[in-house]
Amino acid sequence: MQRYCLDPWKRTRVTTKEVQIGTLRLGGENPIRVQSMTTTDTMDTEGSVAQSIRMIDAGCELVRLTAPSKNEAENLQKIKAALVDRGYNTPLVADIHFTPNAAEIAAKIVEKVRVNPGNYADKKKFEEIDYTDESYQAELDRIEEKFTPLVLLCKAHGTAMRIGTNHGSLSDRILSRYGDTPEGMVESAFEFIRICEKHDFDQLVISMKASNTLVMVQAYRLLMAKMLENGVVYPLHLGVTEAGDGEDGRIKSAVGIGALLEDGLGDTIRVSLTEAPEAEIPVAQKLVAKYNDYHSFDFDQPQNVLNYSPFFYNKRESSTCHNIGGKNAPVVLADLSFVEEIKQAHFFGFGYQYSIPLDKWNIQDQAADYVYIGSNEIEFEVPGTLGIILDFELWKAKYSTKSGYYPLVLKEQLSEVATDQICFLPLEAEDAIPHELAAKPNVCMILNTEYDNKTQLYRKFFLELQEKELKNPVILSYQYTTAELETFQLYAGADAGALLIDGFGDGIWLNADLGAQYINSTSFGILQATRTRISKTEYISCPSCGRTLFDLQETTAKIRQRTAHLKGLKIGIMGCIVNGPGEMADADYGYVGTGPGKINLYKEKTIVKRNIEELQAVEALVDLIKEYGDWQEPKS
Repeated sequence: MQRYCLDPWKRTRVTTKEVQIGTLRLGGENPIRVQSMTTTDTMDTEGSVAQSIRMIDAGCELVRLTAPSKNEAENLQKIKAALVDRGYNTPLVADIHFTPNAAEIAAKIVEKVRVNPGNYADKKKFEEIDYTDESYQAELDRIEEKFTPLVLLCKAHGTAMRIGTNHGSLSDRILSRYGDTPEGMVESAFEFIRICEKHDFDQLVISMKASNTLVMVQAYRLLMAKMLENGVVYPLHLGVTEAGDGEDGRIKSAVGIGALLEDGLGDTIRVSLTEAPEAEIPVAQKLVAKYNDYHSFDFDQPQNVLNYSPFFYNKRESSTCHNIGGKNAPVVLADLSFVEEIKQAHFFGFGYQYSIPLDKWNIQDQAADYVYIGSNEIEFEVPGTLGIILDFELWKAKYSTKSGYYPLVLKEQLSEVATDQICFLPLEAEDAIPHELAAKPNVCMILNTEYDNKTQLYRKFFLELQEKELKNPVILSYQYTTAELETFQLYAGADAGALLIDGFGDGIWLNADLGAQYINSTSFGILQATRTRISKTEYISCPSCGRTLFDLQETTAKIRQRTAHLKGLKIGIMGCIVNGPGEMADADYGYVGTGPGKINLYKEKTIVKRNIEELQAVEALVDLIKEYGDWQEPKS
């Protein structure tokens, strides 16, 4: 197995090459930096300056602005001068896509330029081309000729560069040879890295962004493995592109970014939310803070290597206990053990509504699969789809013959449980695995720890299960003391996401000092973000920038209002053609700005309706979904 981090059993930050970006030092032993991108038109000097100041005052350490043409690139000089006049020296980054001449202008003005190797020297046509080695090399020579002037300018002016690969904008050349894969993303970056190294230019930051968290994490790991192998390790800019807004955007960002920070990867992060850029900064700061205050449990490192590939998703093979384990999607557990008297109304928080007139339960798409009631008793009939977990002594006394009720047993009670009885066993990840499990395949383990190195402890636990040839299902349990919702979403997303992305966990059980509906929604949000269980519509929504051609926040809200009931559908909402068919990656439908007040609609990567008036575009999207047979009427 290729090494992608310094130590999978102990969180050790990778020391990367230090890059100087104006007055800011990035990588090396420096702290993890947070950054964002303006949403203003870069030709609007005052608007861009005002927004940049709001971002900087919020804690933004690098400010990125789009430079889609020469005019915007030249106007960066006015923006920079105005900021300096007002006492702000935060480094500026020019975001470049299709215009090398704009990049060359910007490199003389700002402290850093970002180029996307998928479209800096290529025009994407979604064509599959059968290259020979000679014709492929000819393409690389063409890229070198086009890219070298920028490299030399950056070197001469002391300008840093981010080579930012995006999953959705890989060139036709890369797609033809490597496919739509993490390997292709890494090679896309290295085509440009090699040119920089040829000219002894090493002030580079690299990113591997994707909306799909599995693809994103695997690509960064492959990139780091290759850099470690080569002996030159550039700093990493981490981000989940088009993460969306609200709860979804925070959880998805935490899952992808957190999974990498868990292994010591990452030197700067951007949490890409479809919100004001200054709103991204506190979120990023909270996520970074998780890795600053660290209470770990030290353990002897396993002698064996990782028992899975960190570059491919393969779910751990586990036995099936009712609807847990095996080929089942991960289950969600809820907790009512703290309630003095359980009533039907308590079930509302985790997806069950009871109608008194109809004497009937209504079950939501995001309904928990099990609820733990501790030593409480239930005096009413529960929904047939919901499993009830309760303490062993109460189960044995009153519920052992009742279908759908399962005991929570302690290690010393295992011998009293029949071999064919499904039960739940809480275990601390740092403790030894009970030898009795070898004869009890129907025991579902609930894995927990109070320590902060949960990812490493849980990895070790799963390795020991494999060594003992135990296939019992495992529920990932995470307990938090916070009563602050955003912190809970970020921490839980990072902790659980890291394991789920690697194929571990047959369920999830979260607890915090928050309402049941928030805990339940976060649980399903994490499973959705890791694509291990789909329970709602997924929105691949770009965070907006100066290229955006409509109000992304307002439009996203309108589209959500009309389509939020379409479980499993993926809808891309993109502000411009740069974040258009490519950046939507695997969306089923796309809503893309093509000009002021004009929208193009996509079915997957194909334009099917052009230049629709913005006022009619949301309904036109609904009509398109109906036309292709993916529409369902919302439940009343």
